[in-house]
Amino acid sequence: MTNNDILKKLRVALQLRDDQIVEILNLVDFRISKGEIGNFFRNEDHPKYVECQNQILRNFLNGLVIYLRGTKENPKNPKEVLAAVAASKKPLTDKPLVNNKIKTDKKYSKPTVKPVPKTKTTTPLTQKDIMGNVKFNNGKTKENN
Repeated sequence: MTNNDILKKLRVALQLRDDQIVEILNLVDFRISKGEIGNFFRNEDHPKYVECQNQILRNFLNGLVIYLRGTKENPKNPKEVLAAVAASKKPLTDKPLVNNKIKTDKKYSKPTVKPVPKTKTTTPLTQKDIMGNVKFNNGKTKENN
């Protein structure tokens, strides 16, 4: 398992965004941009993929300890920190939720389809009427017996 895999798994498990990872690395005076962090999470065959070095993972883990536990002078409860992070998550949309569904505007809602009224046929259709113009793979028309 590579350092990139470890970083990805921690990011998913702790539900961290790139800006939060930058903040965690700043706690241990390690400066890195969001773009550089994004390169760690790319596929290995992507041209901008960068391998996460030991120094970056070490600083991230040290910063994560400070982020979750706090310092000796100012200790924190990790569960409270994670709960606060989860509560501060922004929804992916700015529209209000109604019954756990995104409320949509009327003009963008799905159009209603009116049923087509059924017409009465006076004579029943035969199979020859229905299949009369259909051609098959061999180019011959189907003849009814």
